[in-house]
Amino acid sequence: MPRSTGGPTHSRKRKRILKRARGFRGGPGVQYRQALEFTRKADVYAYRDRRQKKRHFRSLWITRLNAALKARGINYNRFIPALALSGCALNRKMLSELAISDPAAFDAVIEKVRPHLNVPKAKAA
Repeated sequence: MPRSTGGPTHSRKRKRILKRARGFRGGPGVQYRQALEFTRKADVYAYRDRRQKKRHFRSLWITRLNAALKARGINYNRFIPALALSGCALNRKMLSELAISDPAAFDAVIEKVRPHLNVPKAKAA
Protein backbone atom coordinates (compact mmCIF):
# COMPACT_ATOMS: atom_id res chain seq x y z
CA MET A 1 0.00 0.00 0.00
CA PRO A 2 1.46 3.43 -0.93
CA ARG A 3 2.37 5.93 1.76
CA SER A 4 -0.23 8.67 2.26
CA THR A 5 1.18 12.19 2.69
CA GLY A 6 -2.01 14.10 3.35
CA GLY A 7 -2.28 15.72 -0.06
CA PRO A 8 -3.80 19.14 -0.61
CA THR A 9 -5.45 19.29 2.83
CA HIS A 10 -2.12 18.89 4.60
CA SER A 11 -0.39 21.46 2.40
CA ARG A 12 -3.20 23.98 3.02
CA LYS A 13 -2.87 23.40 6.75
CA ARG A 14 0.90 23.91 6.59
CA LYS A 15 0.51 27.02 4.47
CA ARG A 16 -1.98 28.48 6.94
CA ILE A 17 0.35 27.91 9.90
CA LEU A 18 3.40 29.27 8.07
CA LYS A 19 1.44 32.34 6.98
CA ARG A 20 0.55 33.03 10.63
CA ALA A 21 4.22 32.56 11.59
CA ARG A 22 5.46 35.15 9.10
CA GLY A 23 7.65 37.65 10.87
CA PHE A 24 8.95 35.20 13.47
CA ARG A 25 12.75 35.18 13.44
CA GLY A 26 14.74 32.12 12.41
CA GLY A 27 13.30 28.62 12.30
CA PRO A 28 9.84 29.39 13.69
CA GLY A 29 9.13 31.65 10.73
CA VAL A 30 10.21 29.08 8.14
CA GLN A 31 10.01 25.53 9.52
CA TYR A 32 6.59 24.00 9.93
CA ARG A 33 7.09 22.14 13.20
CA GLN A 34 8.65 25.11 14.98
CA ALA A 35 6.06 27.44 13.48
CA LEU A 36 3.32 25.19 14.86
CA GLU A 37 4.75 25.36 18.39
CA PHE A 38 5.35 29.10 18.27
CA THR A 39 1.92 29.94 16.89
CA ARG A 40 0.29 27.82 19.59
CA LYS A 41 2.29 29.67 22.24
CA ALA A 42 1.42 32.99 20.57
CA ASP A 43 -2.27 32.07 20.79
CA VAL A 44 -1.88 31.37 24.51
CA TYR A 45 -0.21 34.75 25.04
CA ALA A 46 -2.86 36.53 22.97
CA TYR A 47 -5.70 34.93 24.96
CA ARG A 48 -4.04 35.78 28.29
CA ASP A 49 -3.09 39.31 27.32
CA ARG A 50 -6.55 40.26 26.10
CA ARG A 51 -7.54 39.94 29.74
CA GLN A 52 -4.38 41.53 31.15
CA LYS A 53 -4.82 44.53 28.85
CA LYS A 54 -7.90 45.55 30.83
CA ARG A 55 -5.93 45.37 34.10
CA HIS A 56 -3.03 47.35 32.67
CA PHE A 57 -5.27 50.14 31.45
CA ARG A 58 -7.07 50.35 34.78
CA SER A 59 -3.74 50.69 36.62
CA LEU A 60 -2.69 53.37 34.12
CA TRP A 61 -5.87 55.36 34.79
CA ILE A 62 -5.34 55.04 38.54
CA THR A 63 -1.73 56.23 38.24
CA ARG A 64 -2.80 59.25 36.17
CA LEU A 65 -5.60 60.08 38.60
CA ASN A 66 -3.28 59.74 41.58
CA ALA A 67 -0.77 62.15 40.03
CA ALA A 68 -3.49 64.69 39.16
CA LEU A 69 -5.00 64.47 42.64
CA LYS A 70 -1.63 64.75 44.39
CA ALA A 71 -0.99 67.98 42.49
CA ARG A 72 -4.25 69.28 44.02
CA GLY A 73 -3.44 68.03 47.53
CA ILE A 74 -5.89 65.10 47.68
CA ASN A 75 -5.19 61.41 48.27
CA TYR A 76 -6.55 58.95 45.71
CA ASN A 77 -7.71 56.54 48.42
CA ARG A 78 -9.80 59.29 50.05
CA PHE A 79 -11.07 60.66 46.74
CA ILE A 80 -12.69 57.48 45.35
CA PRO A 81 -15.06 56.84 48.32
CA ALA A 82 -15.91 60.55 48.41
CA LEU A 83 -16.70 60.39 44.69
CA ALA A 84 -19.22 57.61 45.36
CA LEU A 85 -20.76 59.57 48.25
CA SER A 86 -21.15 62.67 46.11
CA GLY A 87 -23.19 60.72 43.57
CA CYS A 88 -20.83 61.41 40.69
CA ALA A 89 -21.04 58.61 38.11
CA LEU A 90 -17.68 59.16 36.40
CA ASN A 91 -15.38 56.16 36.23
CA ARG A 92 -11.59 56.11 36.50
CA LYS A 93 -11.09 56.17 32.73
CA MET A 94 -13.20 59.30 32.25
CA LEU A 95 -11.66 61.01 35.28
CA SER A 96 -8.12 60.41 34.01
CA GLU A 97 -9.10 61.72 30.56
CA LEU A 98 -10.60 64.82 32.18
CA ALA A 99 -7.46 65.36 34.26
CA ILE A 100 -5.32 65.31 31.10
CA SER A 101 -7.50 67.00 28.48
CA ASP A 102 -9.71 69.37 30.51
CA PRO A 103 -8.19 70.36 33.88
CA ALA A 104 -10.90 72.98 34.50
CA ALA A 105 -13.64 70.34 34.34
CA PHE A 106 -11.55 68.05 36.55
CA ASP A 107 -11.24 70.86 39.10
CA ALA A 108 -15.04 71.28 39.01
CA VAL A 109 -15.46 67.56 39.77
CA ILE A 110 -13.03 67.88 42.67
CA GLU A 111 -14.98 70.84 44.08
CA LYS A 112 -18.16 68.77 43.90
CA VAL A 113 -16.46 65.93 45.78
CA ARG A 114 -14.54 68.05 48.33
CA PRO A 115 -17.38 68.30 50.94
CA HIS A 116 -17.50 64.49 51.12
CA LEU A 117 -13.77 64.03 51.74
CA ASN A 118 -12.91 62.70 55.17
CA VAL A 119 -10.15 64.89 56.48
CA PRO A 120 -7.77 62.81 58.62
CA LYS A 121 -7.57 63.85 62.25
CA ALA A 122 -4.18 64.84 63.61
CA LYS A 123 -2.72 62.31 66.01
CA ALA A 124 -2.44 63.43 69.61
CA ALA A 125 1.17 63.84 70.58
